[in-house]
Amino acid sequence: MDKVLSFHQGRLPLLISMPHAGLGLTQAVREGLVDQAQSLPDTDWHIPRLYDFARELGASVVAAEYSRFVIDLNRPDDDKPLYAGATTGLYPATLFEGEPLFKHGKEPSADERKAYLEQIWRPYHETIQRELARLREAFGYALLWDAHSIRSLIPHLFDGKLPDFNLGTFNGASCDAELAERLQGACAEAQGYSHVLNGRFKGGHITRHYGNPAEHIHAVQLELAQSTYMEEVEPFAYREDLAQPTQAVLRALLETLLAWGRERYGK
Repeated sequence: MDKVLSFHQGRLPLLISMPHAGLGLTQAVREGLVDQAQSLPDTDWHIPRLYDFARELGASVVAAEYSRFVIDLNRPDDDKPLYAGATTGLYPATLFEGEPLFKHGKEPSADERKAYLEQIWRPYHETIQRELARLREAFGYALLWDAHSIRSLIPHLFDGKLPDFNLGTFNGASCDAELAERLQGACAEAQGYSHVLNGRFKGGHITRHYGNPAEHIHAVQLELAQSTYMEEVEPFAYREDLAQPTQAVLRALLETLLAWGRERYGK
């Protein structure tokens, strides 16, 4: 495999994970995709650009290089479903609209997918594990922000239009309740934006697996409606006029996260 992730080590007790921002494809996946999947429509588009202030803020950042069409880094390695109803798995077989992802008989082989698990999925999760362990040892706690985005209208996955900011804490299991309340407050102060806590998106594998308040690791997923910062149709253009005010809200959320940690743990 080529480079499977990018990682930047910061100076604060915060790790930002971007598991669905990658655009890389293996040869088998590229050759097998149906025509409507060639543009990678289910990507979390422009997430590294949207969070380009995070390094200056002092956060550590890990981002995927390969597309979720190769392997989904936010699913468990045993591929157990995380949501009731329509969803996608460790090795996605459908687009978000429910249509087949691969041409008939052109899916990657079992051996190829085993290689994706070992050479793409595992390094990403080993990076998260190491960095959270380092942060907890250095600060006494660690904060994990799992950064996602999605089209605001996908009838196959959810009814109606998605709220702008969709916070997920696995129904309160992945982070302290007071922290979740403060994040909701920060969203409520952002005029012109809607938000929800533990709505359609409660947090995927990363949030659920690593968030452990009893061990002083607090994890939150944000599923951001793409209508807040980009065009949701091809060519999926970044909209600076939309993105700038949205970035201000994102910064406020991360600063709220960090301020809570300093108050709770003293550093």
